Amino acid sequence: MYDHITVTNDAGIATITLSRPEKLNAFAGHMRRDLAEALEAAGRERSVRVVVVTGAGRAFCAGADVAFMAELMERGDVDEFARLLGAGRRVVTAIRQMTKPVVASINGAAYGAGFNLALACDIRLAAESASFSQSFVKVGLHPDWGGTYFLPRVVPSNLACEMFFLGDAIKADRAAQLGLVNRVVPDAELAAETRRLAERLRDAPHRSIAAAKRAVYMSDGQSLEQMIQYETEAQLACFQSEEARERVRAFLEKREPRTSQRT
Repeated sequence: MYDHITVTNDAGIATITLSRPEKLNAFAGHMRRDLAEALEAAGRERSVRVVVVTGAGRAFCAGADVAFMAELMERGDVDEFARLLGAGRRVVTAIRQMTKPVVASINGAAYGAGFNLALACDIRLAAESASFSQSFVKVGLHPDWGGTYFLPRVVPSNLACEMFFLGDAIKADRAAQLGLVNRVVPDAELAAETRRLAERLRDAPHRSIAAAKRAVYMSDGQSLEQMIQYETEAQLACFQSEEARERVRAFLEKREPRTSQRT
């Protein structure tokens, strides 16, 4: 369906791959829009329980294609640039608004919008060779794709400022120390580790995960009382679900719970 985005759905796990490896999966043309459409479709698809975002080749995503950006600047095409920003907003919104967990499988460089695409995901696994940079300053541009929202919520403001102001790359082990990724695995094991995690998430109770995801992201700016009220409502909904009943029975019977596809 797309020129530089591939989508597979295997046993409830949708894998969306940025596929422009010769350009380190840098965004150009309609890639941003296509990625947004692929994410929105995965969010709607009832058979999908988990979404994985990754890159083809040796990079996750190098951000914007600078040569493409230069063309827009030469033409003075502000309207097209604004459309690209709108597509990036659609990508981030699709990830955060879908009820399903989204895993970033970071197989290499994640720079600029690629870094912030990873930050938008719920869980991040990184290969040992991965690196990260808020590289916008290198070309005189401002962070986008929600970077100024996501990054200061993970690292202290002084570190966020350093990353935004200097654009220096950090390696995967440093990213893990800062909490930017959940864990780092050898390059050769990233695909298998991502699959194992995705299968665990697929087989987990989807109502519980969806409610917890919403709670995590709505808690900013909410009072304790508001969050407790949300927890109460979400807990009552889970309590009445067949998923919870089956898992309680399985726990008492000392067996694995029976799982089913999303309904």
